[in-house]
Amino acid sequence: MIRAVIIEDSRLARTELKEMLGEYDHLEVIGEADSGDKAIELIRLLKPDLIFLDIHLPGKNGFEILEELDSVPSVIFTTAFDAYALRSFDFNTLDYLLKPIAPERLKTALQKAEHLLVKKEGETSGKLGLMDRIFVKDRNQAWFVTLAQIRMFEAYGNYTRIYFDDHNPLILKTLQQVYDTVDDQFFIRANRQQLVNTQFVTSVEALSGNRLLLTLSTNEKVKVSRRQTVKVKAYYLL
Repeated sequence: MIRAVIIEDSRLARTELKEMLGEYDHLEVIGEADSGDKAIELIRLLKPDLIFLDIHLPGKNGFEILEELDSVPSVIFTTAFDAYALRSFDFNTLDYLLKPIAPERLKTALQKAEHLLVKKEGETSGKLGLMDRIFVKDRNQAWFVTLAQIRMFEAYGNYTRIYFDDHNPLILKTLQQVYDTVDDQFFIRANRQQLVNTQFVTSVEALSGNRLLLTLSTNEKVKVSRRQTVKVKAYYLL
């Protein structure tokens, strides 16, 4: 069952969308909000799987709402304006539906949502899995990044540096806080300073002193401490 909320300031538009969604047995609308502040409070409280999000809202627009969330559900934008379609891709949205919403377009969007959520259920166990997204902001830049894109987390005092694509911004979390949040099925602690996405590891090499060397697909090298070697060997059945 997909748990969804509708963020829309028009009561008529909310009602019409709810009626359209009522035809889908695998989806339940668990909440509604008509402003930016109410939307943030609702999403944090209910933790829905999916949000239908208008862009023009009282208080905060749809993009500003997403930027304030620590963990972002899957998003389907619903708007009367096509001018924001390109920007919506910066937020890894599932779909961008123009009002009035065509039933066939809604069906396609929900199929995407169902496929993604089924994949997430198979990957996660109460922690963030590869298909989960996090919001990262560093100075004047901001990204919505899936964990699958992140190849490594690295301790930097009370901050953690995140490595994805050609970017390496800092977030205000310790590496231990990050480790406690992500699924250790996909992220392994190589040493006190680095947490590595196993999907990026292309080779594991034995070093002297009961240590290992991980090589990533980016050709970056990460040394595994003696303390973590046993766990890493067990993970790779070495």
